[in-house]
Amino acid sequence: MDKYIATIDQGTSSTRCMIFDKEGNSIGMHQLEHEQIYPQPGWVEHDPMEIWENTKHVIAGAIKAAKLQAANVAAVGITNQRETTIVWDKTTGKPVYNAIVWMDTRTKLLVKEMIEKYCGIDAFRQLTGLPFSTYFSAFKIKWLIENVEAVQNVVTAGTALFGTIDTWLVWNLTGGPDGGIHITDPTNASRTMLMNIETVQWDKTLCDDFSIPMSILPEIKSSSEVHGETSDDSPFYGRVPIAGILGDQQAAMIGQTCFKEGDAKNTYGTGCFLGLNTGERVKHSSHGLITTVCYKIGNKPPVYALEGSIAMAGALVLWIRDNLQLIKKSPDIERLARTVDDNGGIYFVPAFSGLYAPYWRDNARGVIVGMTRYVNRGHIARATLEATAFQTRDLLEAMTSDTGITLSELKVDGGMVNNELLMQFQADILQIPIVRPEILETTALGAAYAAGLAVGYWESKDALVHNWVEKKRWLPKKGSCTHTELYKQWKRAVERTFGWVE
Repeated sequence: MDKYIATIDQGTSSTRCMIFDKEGNSIGMHQLEHEQIYPQPGWVEHDPMEIWENTKHVIAGAIKAAKLQAANVAAVGITNQRETTIVWDKTTGKPVYNAIVWMDTRTKLLVKEMIEKYCGIDAFRQLTGLPFSTYFSAFKIKWLIENVEAVQNVVTAGTALFGTIDTWLVWNLTGGPDGGIHITDPTNASRTMLMNIETVQWDKTLCDDFSIPMSILPEIKSSSEVHGETSDDSPFYGRVPIAGILGDQQAAMIGQTCFKEGDAKNTYGTGCFLGLNTGERVKHSSHGLITTVCYKIGNKPPVYALEGSIAMAGALVLWIRDNLQLIKKSPDIERLARTVDDNGGIYFVPAFSGLYAPYWRDNARGVIVGMTRYVNRGHIARATLEATAFQTRDLLEAMTSDTGITLSELKVDGGMVNNELLMQFQADILQIPIVRPEILETTALGAAYAAGLAVGYWESKDALVHNWVEKKRWLPKKGSCTHTELYKQWKRAVERTFGWVE
């Protein structure tokens, strides 16, 4: 009987299940979007039950599309939007509040208090690899405990469980209230601000500092090992090993086979995320990047990465589509941007939820600068795309300053890499080649690889490297200083976002 690997890819805007063969090709997929809930400015929530229901539907849909049965699935990998925080009651299996999404900024006052109390944004960086920011889960948990009576009640009763999306899905897939496994992996745990980046375990001092009981935290397991099996009544209609768990950007690192120190990739999704493998040593940034676990395979030591995160990339295109209604479909933005030769002198800094790396300014807000009567819809579309490329240069310059590594090329993936205009501009503004792989679904593929390695579906990382094939390469235009001047103007635009919200 032929065997395949299934991946549940739970992202910010949708949930999908993909089935992969040994060559890394997808033979079946099903995907569903879920509601984005905005209770007030700066707040972003998801309904955990909607995500779980969608997960069940996409698993069934992918298996049907691939014409398989549960017996054909050798293992399941899970990859997920990181930092997004859920608290639920383990006796009922029901969330006691909506999931607070990674880009939510309601905790900015808590962040400010911690910065003042501990004398600086980087007070916990040596322990966690992270600066104080609304981005990370610890602040979201703390807010829930302090502000939501239902959360306070289950914490007091001892029935509360916390998890990022991976934990929520594993718990439900393995039985929920009837014996569900409460676990996470180091890639997700390293984004909570509660894990010691050196020991790869929860840190009691950190938990005490945030007033978070350790009893609600999941057990930290490897990114690639057999954790348990789906329950008999799971959407797989049978017992299938759950063998891989990775945060989405770390999964993309594996999907792009960034296994060597110095390997890098950039993922253009809802947000944009640049990652650099730093090997088995913790590398702390002095230029605004974060230190994270890249992956941990079985009993081997963890591999670390430096990462820069951009909140608004594909999400900015959706904003142009839904809020301004300048386009009908997201891909239309390239056609609109091509109606002009340049950005018309405008720069769009999408600090809708503040700015992440390398600035870490929660009080920043989005701006479009340089507006004149000459500017039209095409210029706004072009500036929207260019914003992602400029922010990527911000991150890459920080990485070079931290490590001394100058990239000779940059691997890219995610939905926006189909945008030819953006990719060429990215090559021009970085002045290095941009390389797109044959298989674009690197996030889902990386989780499949982690699960497959754990059950012997793939023998080694070398087999995964063999699967990676280049599809297209964009070369930078040489002999012009235009990219330098454009980036200079971008930096001036960024300065105008600071100080809007105190």
